[in-house]
Amino acid sequence: MPAQKPCPERPNVVLINCDDLGYGDIGCYGSELHSTPRLDQMAAEGVRFTDFYQGAPLCSPSRAGMMTGCYPKRVGLHTGHHSIVLFPNDPVGLHPDEVTIADVLKARGYATHIIGKWHCGDQPEFLPTNHGFDSYFGIPFSNDMGLEHPSNAKLRMPPLPLMRDEEVVEEEPYQAGLTARYTSDAVRCMREHCDEPFFLYMAHMYVHLPLYAPYGFIVNSRDGSYGAVVEHMDFCTGVLLDELKALGIDERTIVIFTSDNGGTNHANANASNAPLRGWKGQTWEGGLRVPFIVRWPGVVPAGAECQELVTAMDLLPTLAALTGAQTPADRTIDGRDISPLLFGEPDARSPHDAFYYYRAGNLAAVRDQRYKLHVESGQLYDLRDDVGESIDVAADHPDVVARLREVAQVARGDLGDDATGAEGSGCRPVGRVDAPTPLTEMDWSDPYWQALYD
Repeated sequence: MPAQKPCPERPNVVLINCDDLGYGDIGCYGSELHSTPRLDQMAAEGVRFTDFYQGAPLCSPSRAGMMTGCYPKRVGLHTGHHSIVLFPNDPVGLHPDEVTIADVLKARGYATHIIGKWHCGDQPEFLPTNHGFDSYFGIPFSNDMGLEHPSNAKLRMPPLPLMRDEEVVEEEPYQAGLTARYTSDAVRCMREHCDEPFFLYMAHMYVHLPLYAPYGFIVNSRDGSYGAVVEHMDFCTGVLLDELKALGIDERTIVIFTSDNGGTNHANANASNAPLRGWKGQTWEGGLRVPFIVRWPGVVPAGAECQELVTAMDLLPTLAALTGAQTPADRTIDGRDISPLLFGEPDARSPHDAFYYYRAGNLAAVRDQRYKLHVESGQLYDLRDDVGESIDVAADHPDVVARLREVAQVARGDLGDDATGAEGSGCRPVGRVDAPTPLTEMDWSDPYWQALYD
């Protein structure tokens, strides 16, 4: 049923974004291996989306897309500098002129905070505090981009930086305790700003490898370290939800839960993207389709499920609409306002005619409300009846194939396609600095904490 209460003016926003969490890793999306009671409760008290997509199957581009409301290719951050994602001391990052969710909400009078993984550039021009956030506490890239990763001795990766705003406050932090520190900082932020509207972006390091969970979660896990970090993440979500109630601001707070891309098939993880095909880094459904739950008591109907096509890029215009903020009018925004879907309006439908699956600069697939075409192979899948992409129906639907090839041509004309050499007329430049400076440098006389606990 549609919500019964009017929307509060300037509701708080808590955005929880996991790292590499698979579509089938939590109970309300089908997991029978992981215990996630708080997320299952959140879905029972809100709306759970089945067809929600990030803008890329990898972390840097997907986060850039979610923050800006644009396909990563449009904002130039579809890859890192030398790799498919950003690495420490890369000279590129999210352009200072791009407008983020934090920029939009800050202009509306919100306090804006990010905790955890940023991964849109580690140079001063690219850091969160220069993209609309009042404060930052976290690691600006992946938690494996430090000394503990076995291959990083060869790569000569610098020590992992833990930052407070623009300052490195710790090197090689104790990762098994870091998520608890993040959660404590999130609680502090909510307490400090409970009397004014706030935007809290909680960007977990979980469940990215390497896996570090508190001992109590490891011994109770049915799925080793992977299950432990999933269940610890669920516990921390419950801490935030409980704090909202304790502060008396539960009913004027939108809580959003998602993941930056699908689960990985790395041997040290036990991710599940079931019933989807594929993994992180791929453009099968398992690479980009991720969990998406929205809870807002009294406004979003409880226990609802939405099967409409929506994207992470929709968050910026949707949150702008829900808070009375302004979506940038001087640039193309690919996201659309999906608030009618959140409210459960009976005639609400997806605002998207199509979705483009990019991996780096290559257009790999396109879909409409029902069918998905892999553009290179010509394989066509009916996502309504075959979400696992197991039966190629191209021969049965040549008209659909032809129509989606036209959709692909539209995408190439606007966003480009490295595979075909199309440049794209709608792309904006990536941010770039001439002489990047590393946040940390290796001190061979320092044992670092890592040597003491690992």
